[in-house]
Formats: sequence, C-alpha cells, structure tokens
Amino acid sequence: MTGIAPPPGGFVGPVKRSVTIAGHETSISLEPVFWRALEAAAAARDLPMNALIARIDLARIESDTAPNLASTIRSWLMAEALRAERRISGRASSSEA
Repeated sequence: MTGIAPPPGGFVGPVKRSVTIAGHETSISLEPVFWRALEAAAAARDLPMNALIARIDLARIESDTAPNLASTIRSWLMAEALRAERRISGRASSSEA
C-alpha cells in the first residue's frame, strides 16, 4: 500500500478536446482531472470554458516565459488550487485564534 490515492476516475492519460480561442479552433490535450478542474474554475467565474482558456492563453502570451498552452493550463490550475488551500487554511487559523 503506497498511501497515494488515485484521482477520481483513476490515472488516465490526456484527452484531446477542440476549443475556440479568439475565433480560432485549436486542440488541447489534458488529463481528465484537469478538464474537470478547468470546467469547475470556469463555472466558479461564470465563464464559458473557452473564455477562461482564452484568458489563461492571453496571460501566457504576455508572460516572459511562455510554455505550451496545455502546460500553462495545468500550472494555472495548480496555482489556483494552492491559492484556494491557503485561503481555506488562513480562515481555519483565523477562526481558531
């Protein structure tokens, strides 16, 4: 027993989806867990998923070191999860004081 739980749906390789960014069709390959997280992030912002992807893509293009879009999305989602975790643990610390 490793003590490491697989993500919901198990360890699954990337799934390619077509998206439209600024009127242009492109495909992005992400693992299902990242697609689910991206859908949740878009819903939390009341945005269509393509609109959120376009915003992430714009931030990528404006950055000094622009990796590919799929890597950018994964990095952004991880950073969002860590920010949310910090907000939650900050609230827990505040309520304990």
